[in-house]
Amino acid sequence: MNRKSFVAAALAVAVALPPVGAVAHDGATGVVKERMDLMEDLAAAMKSIAAMLRGKEPYRPQKVKSLAREIEGHGREALTGLFPTGSLEAPTGAQPSIWTEWTRFRGLAEELSERAAALAAAAENPRGGTMHGGQGMHLGPGAMGEGGPADPRAEMLSAMPPDAAFGHLTRTCVACHREFRKKR
Repeated sequence: MNRKSFVAAALAVAVALPPVGAVAHDGATGVVKERMDLMEDLAAAMKSIAAMLRGKEPYRPQKVKSLAREIEGHGREALTGLFPTGSLEAPTGAQPSIWTEWTRFRGLAEELSERAAALAAAAENPRGGTMHGGQGMHLGPGAMGEGGPADPRAEMLSAMPPDAAFGHLTRTCVACHREFRKKR
């Protein structure tokens, strides 16, 4: 998939994420309610960034940076701490696989914060298909992390145009939802 197609797909996914508040929060209490509220905050931040990147709202780098920092703060332990073992009481959207695949879930929570931090750093980069210096999106050998093209290191994401960095952040959200959220 070329860069333009990837970014377009990522933006479409971000906008299509269902508002968590629209999913039954009725009766949620305790840690389940807390994590539903956190997910609602994440979805709102992602949608706001997507609206700016799609041109539906004026692009404001400082706002993108602020929203990305908010997302960063909702990852890592802030996210994993809201999933104590067995907290599956209704109306949770969590899959039991969170606890059987805890290392993967924890890794995605870490990746969420890392990619959000990279987006915050990239917010003021030129938008579009070029990186600083007009060299385009070709990152060359050795520029990617061990995960290959789908897993650039944070410093590479920070150097990308903000729409590309946002695409990688979106990919993390989608992976977590696909693996650990009940299908509706």
